[in-house]
Amino acid sequence: MDLSVLFFLLLAAVATTVNATDHIVGANKGWNPGINYTLWANNQTFYAGDYISFRYQKSQYNVFLVNQTGYDNCTIEGALGNWTSGKDFIMLNDTQRYYFICGTGGCLNGMKVSVVVHPLASPPMSAVPAEHSSKKSSAPAARGFVSLLATSFAFFGLTLCGSVWI
Repeated sequence: MDLSVLFFLLLAAVATTVNATDHIVGANKGWNPGINYTLWANNQTFYAGDYISFRYQKSQYNVFLVNQTGYDNCTIEGALGNWTSGKDFIMLNDTQRYYFICGTGGCLNGMKVSVVVHPLASPPMSAVPAEHSSKKSSAPAARGFVSLLATSFAFFGLTLCGSVWI
């Protein structure tokens, strides 16, 4: 494979992952009983493409994606997904509410979390040039800028690689 193509693919992969935020459930407390995950989730903002990560003792706990009934009743019947690695990274692709529980009995001790995933907003289109706008940038718009910056860097790297190595 041509080195410049490889470089471009690598930078393109970085550009697509720059936007995602990894939300570690429970922060430094992890996925354990007795933690208020509702409070944790209410202090987070989830966007489509973000990750939610669960860190736990894999011999004791697990993670199940369930519907609202499973969440409310701490049941895994009809689960939509399950993870058992102890370091689970789950991409939140869709704009919806997600329900996660521990299926080893931890749910009854508070090991359940529900998160709402918002769409990634497009930067506002304006007749006024950006340098004259007084609006502050929102997180989703800033994410778009970072992606644009990474893509520009990738194009520049491809051009540079093409002129140096080809």
